[in-house]
Amino acid sequence: MATHTKAAQRRRRHRRVRKKVSGNAECPRLCVFRSAKHVYAQLINDLDARTLGAFSSLKIGTVKADKEEGRKTAIAREVGKGIAEVAKAKGIKKVRFDRGGFLYHGRVAALADAARKNGLEF
Repeated sequence: MATHTKAAQRRRRHRRVRKKVSGNAECPRLCVFRSAKHVYAQLINDLDARTLGAFSSLKIGTVKADKEEGRKTAIAREVGKGIAEVAKAKGIKKVRFDRGGFLYHGRVAALADAARKNGLEF
């Protein structure tokens, strides 16, 4: 069955989370998506169905990674820092974190921790 693929299972988890997590203009939703190569983050106002800001690993070049950590984790950390700067520029301090159906582990956790460290509250 097609519902048992990894992508389908992730979409089901994301739908389940989206029932509870919604963003507005004052406190948008910080939505994270990770592919095999890249990491993307968006600030979304769900009431108006608008993206307030976005940042991704496509916008940054190569990042020098530590020997202990992988390159993708270091890039995710830079994306977290970048999305926090985008939020600051828009006057956003608080967000609701939407992990997109992914486990809060690895690149998703690195992005979230970097965003918190750079001024976002969630």
